[in-house]
Amino acid sequence: MNSVSTRGMKMYPCHCIISNITGNATWARIGVTVAGGKGSGNATNQLHLPSGLVVDDDQTMVIADTWNHRIIQWKKDDTNGQVVAGGKGLGNRMDQLNYPSDVLIDKVTNSFLICDQNNRR
Repeated sequence: MNSVSTRGMKMYPCHCIISNITGNATWARIGVTVAGGKGSGNATNQLHLPSGLVVDDDQTMVIADTWNHRIIQWKKDDTNGQVVAGGKGLGNRMDQLNYPSDVLIDKVTNSFLICDQNNRR
């Protein structure tokens, strides 16, 4: 995977599919940080090499926070996220994840589908 180095930070492209963008959508020229932005770390206002995300209908972001071994949910305009899966260290117990790489929302079952990469589940 190619990275772009910016002031000591490495940014990796996120391969996400956002299916609810309309054909007449307009884009801001200046990006706005909506999750994290407080440096790399494991506090609920930080991320550590996130790799996948999904945005639901009410603009809540759910992020695979890969190196923190957790899935964290960020509601619109919140300054801190809420851990919704994992977050109890690297491991293979049912309450642990091992480098989660992606997450989706299943609206039918109202649940998350998590790619728990190193646990192969």
